[in-house]
Amino acid sequence: MIKLTRINGEEFVLNAELIQYVESRPDTFITLTTAERFIVREPMDEVVKRTLDHARAVRFVPSFAR
Repeated sequence: MIKLTRINGEEFVLNAELIQYVESRPDTFITLTTAERFIVREPMDEVVKRTLDHARAVRFVPSFAR
């Protein structure tokens, strides 16, 4: 889940696993695999960064000392 801000200033949390693509036109549009669309205040690069950070955290596998 990533925290984002709608154009009207309302914060919300989005399931990053459902993001199909992100566009900058100049507002940032997020389209989900469900065909739902959101326009957010964060720039496209920030949405990508948060999504990648989330993916790394979810898939983190600790290395065990042998």
